[in-house]
Amino acid sequence: MMRLQLCCDVHKLTNTRLPAPCDATSVSFRANNMADVPAPGSVVVSDWHRCKDSKEYFNKILHKKRRKNFGLLESPVMPPHAAVDTVHYKIFISGKSGVGKTALAARLAGLNIPPVHYETTGIETTVVYWPVKLRESGRVLFFRLQLWDCGENALRRFDHLLPSCKEQVDAVLFLFSFTDRPSFDDLSNQIGKWTGPSVGRVAKLVVGTKFDLFMHCDVAERDVRDFQETWGLPLLRVGGEVSDGLGDVALLLNCLAEQLWHQDCVTAGSARHPSQQEAVTLL
Repeated sequence: MMRLQLCCDVHKLTNTRLPAPCDATSVSFRANNMADVPAPGSVVVSDWHRCKDSKEYFNKILHKKRRKNFGLLESPVMPPHAAVDTVHYKIFISGKSGVGKTALAARLAGLNIPPVHYETTGIETTVVYWPVKLRESGRVLFFRLQLWDCGENALRRFDHLLPSCKEQVDAVLFLFSFTDRPSFDDLSNQIGKWTGPSVGRVAKLVVGTKFDLFMHCDVAERDVRDFQETWGLPLLRVGGEVSDGLGDVALLLNCLAEQLWHQDCVTAGSARHPSQQEAVTLL
């Protein structure tokens, strides 16, 4: 409810228009998805982490120039004169085993990436705080993103895990690896599981991992362009190298925040329509 109230100040969000898809499944998906994908940079200030007025906020998620590790009950503390609202979201990371789901969660949270791959045995959650400045209103918000990572084999073995991951979820990150062609080919299957009336309104992003391993790349840029033209989803690329700077994660976190906030604004607008119609009837 708090998120919907905060969304009421956001107006005139621009949507992207993409070429028509080439099959019935993606046609239906794109028809439902067109209004849910804002134009990049239309909702949040995408390079705000580089601006001088952002330092006070980003310093609250840093310690000695490294990201703070926030537990489930911890949060950034701002002084009274700069108090900001915090919006909470649940994010599920979807993908085949070995594409880098756990590594991506660690990267987004500023944690050490595991040096050796291991299959996640159950559900692991990671909390990420990210300050955002809304472009139109100038309001600053802290996005609290709770990332849910579940191993592929665990999802197959235990029927209760996927429903738990889907419960009250706000967004899904569909992962594939540029060094693993089957993981790219499986994207349509992944997306299909999160499409339909039963799923509700969920923000969707595609993330290609291991983009910097050019010598082992198994997915061509032409394939990526064809996928984007077919499905109309934002597709971001991440590599394996990590630095201590915020630039490593700013693009992905801002894109995710942009979609989540836009989605809440669309929901808030839909929720207001019945009451507006009722008022007109009463008049």
